[in-house]
Amino acid sequence: MSTTRRTALVGAGAALIAAPAVAHPAPRRIVSLNACLDAILVHVADRGQIAALSHYAREPVGSTISEVAKTLPFTWETAEEVIALRPDLVLTSRHSALATRNALGRMNIPTELFAVPDSVAASVDQVREVARLVGRPARGEALIARIEAALAAAAPPPGSQPLKALIYQPNGFAAGRGTLMDEMMTHVGFDNVAGRYGLGKWGNVPVERLLADPPQVLLSGTPAQGSRTWADRVMRHPALASLSGRMVQAQLDEKLLYCGGPVLIQTAAALAQARRTALEALT
Repeated sequence: MSTTRRTALVGAGAALIAAPAVAHPAPRRIVSLNACLDAILVHVADRGQIAALSHYAREPVGSTISEVAKTLPFTWETAEEVIALRPDLVLTSRHSALATRNALGRMNIPTELFAVPDSVAASVDQVREVARLVGRPARGEALIARIEAALAAAAPPPGSQPLKALIYQPNGFAAGRGTLMDEMMTHVGFDNVAGRYGLGKWGNVPVERLLADPPQVLLSGTPAQGSRTWADRVMRHPALASLSGRMVQAQLDEKLLYCGGPVLIQTAAALAQARRTALEALT
């Protein structure tokens, strides 16, 4: 090969390496079929990009974005509704209707499937991925910075003794090890004692077990007005009055127990406040 030809080929290769990657246009009609993905989407996407959120986003008890969601379109998660919106991106989770997901696949509609995050790191990765998919990565990084700042602010002073606690999720389960709520509890200064009641990731703890071996703090979500969740019934059980002075009961908004992403900003602050309240009651 001649020197001239070799130089030309090397130069062409260098130009290909140096050339910027082709930027894909940001999606213009995005549909979300999951309440937790809804919360991320409204923080990172342009309003005009959002073709619809899930109907769960409008529920004030379970959604932290209900007021914003009421100003945006929504679906009941049916394939017919989603297809009619002509989306160029659909965000789904493993809890999204399988029939709808399969129908979207047959129609070759671009979809992204997300798992339920079981750690803060996984939740942060989800924020970053959604922001990348909608073409707004800088907004994702800005949101992540806010989440990290909230976590830092909620951390207890160095050397603080963790408070032994159990938390009830709205669906009647106690959150055990390896869950996002477990990590959040640990981060703000609680020691999740679900394991001592024989729980793995999730499970129910009978009142009898609480009476026999109470944690220092029993946490739960505040139920909707007029409704009585399983956790609420346990928190109000008259037998628990006998644990006064040994166990503190605390509640936080139920909507803060469902999702990660931007919801962690409020969850961290609420858990930190619950810890401060419990400390005052126990001292």
